[in-house]
Amino acid sequence: MTDYSIFPKINATLNGSSAVLLVTGRMLIARGKIAAHRAVMLTAFGTSSLFLVSYVYYHWPHHGGIVYFRGTGWARILYLTILISHTILAIVIVPMVLITLTRGLREQFDRHRAIARWTFPIWLYVSVTGVIVYLMLFQMFA
Repeated sequence: MTDYSIFPKINATLNGSSAVLLVTGRMLIARGKIAAHRAVMLTAFGTSSLFLVSYVYYHWPHHGGIVYFRGTGWARILYLTILISHTILAIVIVPMVLITLTRGLREQFDRHRAIARWTFPIWLYVSVTGVIVYLMLFQMFA
């Protein structure tokens, strides 16, 4: 029997790592370090992809990985607000990341920059709020 309790920590770590990589990648491109930017952004993509695989596996139907938030009052409202925005933007960001990555790898830099301006803040928001959801669900109100 598999112990699924480690998956939320793994997922939060992968989300947090993605956030750090995204900020690092943004700083590198601002300094004109294209090769380093590319390497860091590909690593962020890999980290986010690992997160998605881990998340789906954890929530797979045979496990029933549904966890109910135990907070009440303002905490519940805050949690649900963050969770809903996180979930919607997590769905939206997947094709955006794929398009941004493809344009960058094909050296279509003008088109890459045009969508990256939107992809970066949304992807960062999703990564950071993923960690916040974990903290609220498994640490603060467990």
